[in-house]
Amino acid sequence: MKLLFVTDPLETFKIYKDTTFAMMREAQKRGHTVAACEPQDLMWQRGAAVTGHVRDILLTGEATDWFEVRQSRIVALKEFDAVVMRKDPPFDSEFFYATHLLEQAERDGARVFNKPRALRDHPEKLAIMEFPQFIGPTLVTRDEADIKRFHAEHRDIILKPLDGMGGMGIFRVGPDGLNLGSITETLNRHGAQSLMVQKFLPEIVAGDKRVLVIGGKPVPFSLARIPQGGEVRGNLAAGGKGVAQPLSTRDRFIAESLGPVLNARGLLLVGLDVIGDSLTEINVTSPTCFQEIFDQTGFDVAAMFIDALAQAVDN
Repeated sequence: MKLLFVTDPLETFKIYKDTTFAMMREAQKRGHTVAACEPQDLMWQRGAAVTGHVRDILLTGEATDWFEVRQSRIVALKEFDAVVMRKDPPFDSEFFYATHLLEQAERDGARVFNKPRALRDHPEKLAIMEFPQFIGPTLVTRDEADIKRFHAEHRDIILKPLDGMGGMGIFRVGPDGLNLGSITETLNRHGAQSLMVQKFLPEIVAGDKRVLVIGGKPVPFSLARIPQGGEVRGNLAAGGKGVAQPLSTRDRFIAESLGPVLNARGLLLVGLDVIGDSLTEINVTSPTCFQEIFDQTGFDVAAMFIDALAQAVDN
């Protein structure tokens, strides 16, 4: 296959843990060709197919200077067998516009994974609200009175922005309600912006589990991101410790229930976040943890992904 990865700058990759790098490495190992570009490199001119300023690359196997550019060129995205959208959050206006360009590329004949429309239709925090049977008490609002009522009912709550990533902007407010008003004003920008409020799940001490689902099927191991040093956040970006572990019965049930539904919508790769028995997020933009799971368990997540990608391209 000829593969194009739309991603962050290659020069910023930390290849010892980067999931996109693991995908590229597995693809090259199988003899597939690898090219890369950034969202800003996409172009759509009147009457023409969507193109990209892409770099055809070869992975060198070195820890530094890990890739070399074989050539740079402008090429229509439909010329690739698959376009893999791997731009990290946040889902801002430029990400949004990129999905529109990629959707036009689909109309040109390109195969894009995850599907651009599905990326737009599944904001990573809001998406859980479609599946209330799997989530804990949750409220989405911009109204301070709604938040106060939720706190009065549940006493110990988590507040977070809908567009946050890596644990950014997450606050816990306990039964005393200390600073609830100021936290609400910060997150809702004095009523101008919606936020998510959830009942605090004490099971976070055992980790915020990332359950990967590929081609509708769960990876048999999750990565539990365990908070460290009194933190309430387990995110690796916030200093959490990643511990790979087999899926629990509940993890597997959630993944096997949602996997086929999300895959049918064009989401080839999904990262479900589970605390205890409760689904807390559905990550669709650029789910990670491939290498951490492989390093600790030997299960080759990247191989499972390239298998699923090849199958999706053939269908």
